[in-house]
Amino acid sequence: MAKFSKERAKEEFDKRRKNFSKENLDNLMQKEDSLFSKFLNFDKLNEYYQDFKDLFSLLKDWYHGQYKDVPWMVISAAGGALLYVLSPIDLIPDFIPVIGYLDDAAVFAACLKYIRKDLDKYREWKYGPQIADEA
Repeated sequence: MAKFSKERAKEEFDKRRKNFSKENLDNLMQKEDSLFSKFLNFDKLNEYYQDFKDLFSLLKDWYHGQYKDVPWMVISAAGGALLYVLSPIDLIPDFIPVIGYLDDAAVFAACLKYIRKDLDKYREWKYGPQIADEA
């Protein structure tokens, strides 16, 4: 198992973002239920549930052509981070009790930091300015 750190999580995030493809996005769209289940059922990820919901909604709206006001690098960052969360074997394998999802949460947090402005812009488009401020 690789040593875990915030820097290592950022490196993993950057690697996944750079290698993300449209085929990966097709695959990710088919894994919606698995992602929702992970974010709802594991404490380390549950705290990011609202951000995850909005981020997945952004990906779906982009995928279906309803929202295109976002660069590919944001789509690839979000998609790469979510594929990392789906992978059971990563920096800290998910089967390790208590800490198994710590790296998933760190990679997702790195993603949010990277795309925060675009996610907020999407929320304003999707929900309107008042509701977007509450998200």
